[in-house]
Amino acid sequence: MIGPKQQVNLVMPHTLKSIAESLNISISTVSRVVNGKRHVDPGMRNKVLKALEKNGYVPNQVARSLKKRSTNTVGIIIPDISEEFFSGIIGGIDEIVMRHGYSIIFSDSKESALKEDHYLRLLFQKRIDALVIATVAKENAAMRLYLENQIPVVFIDNLPHLDTSYDAVLIDNAKASQLVVQHLAGLGHRGIAIISGSPDETTGYERLEGYRRSLARLDIPLDEKLIKLGNYKEDSGYQCMQELLSERDRYPFTAIYVTASKMAFGAIKAIRENRLRIPEDISFVGFDFNDKTGLVTPGITTITQPERQIGNIVGDLIIKRIKEKDSPQQGGGSIMNQRILLEPELMVRESVKQLSGE
Repeated sequence: MIGPKQQVNLVMPHTLKSIAESLNISISTVSRVVNGKRHVDPGMRNKVLKALEKNGYVPNQVARSLKKRSTNTVGIIIPDISEEFFSGIIGGIDEIVMRHGYSIIFSDSKESALKEDHYLRLLFQKRIDALVIATVAKENAAMRLYLENQIPVVFIDNLPHLDTSYDAVLIDNAKASQLVVQHLAGLGHRGIAIISGSPDETTGYERLEGYRRSLARLDIPLDEKLIKLGNYKEDSGYQCMQELLSERDRYPFTAIYVTASKMAFGAIKAIRENRLRIPEDISFVGFDFNDKTGLVTPGITTITQPERQIGNIVGDLIIKRIKEKDSPQQGGGSIMNQRILLEPELMVRESVKQLSGE
């Protein structure tokens, strides 16, 4: 605690003006050094840099951003930061934008449209230069703040219902389901159940439609009773699997395809609680099922997404859009209408068995 007779020396951050006066040079010369501009004598540049370091000069980033009309930040809104898929994408984006002098700031909407709306408005107020979002809302009035102000936006994983064009980077979800159904059918499975996300969302709809269309192409009858819808969380995967197992005598199946990693863990838990084995009793295929611990046995066959590559592509697209917006030749920015689809991959492990007699 500071007593009444104690003196405290406060070191105030120096301004460019005070540093210029101490060196007996113009403020513009100091400013050029701070901003990395050319046309400064090398000897003088070194003197200024030493003075800046000695005096603990800290640039006023707020003032800079107002002057440049840029904060050099990219905002990211995702529905669940605990998903390895999203953390991989964020890492890929940061890897690219950092090279161009941009930082990222991300928010977790926790699958809430209200939280998403809050973060959209908050990031807009913070004057971010671009936005990346995996939206949980079909429509959001706050999104128009970005589109109307020509702030670049790139959608990932889930797409909104908008009456305007936009950029998006995602995998071919329908083809992912096609790979799964073809793999299972090739091993003799015809009773193929699915636990999917809501068809109201892009990923849920496309993965479910891919499953439906693939069954039709292979002349495998579609049984609606073998379709269960969850909410991407572990408990919903558990509940959906319990329902399928409780009705298995009436609606038999030999394989289950679970279209989200957390739901897959819940489904596995339900299978084991019912004293069933994978793949002896039920063949199992997941989606983005990453078990780095190696504790899940047998290894789960799964669709994998190139999340790092997705992040890199998003980062490149964001930088491209920012440059287009700032370029006079582009007339204030180009229309965002690029949809990039990446190829999914099926990683085959030990959780699917060949049916006898096939």
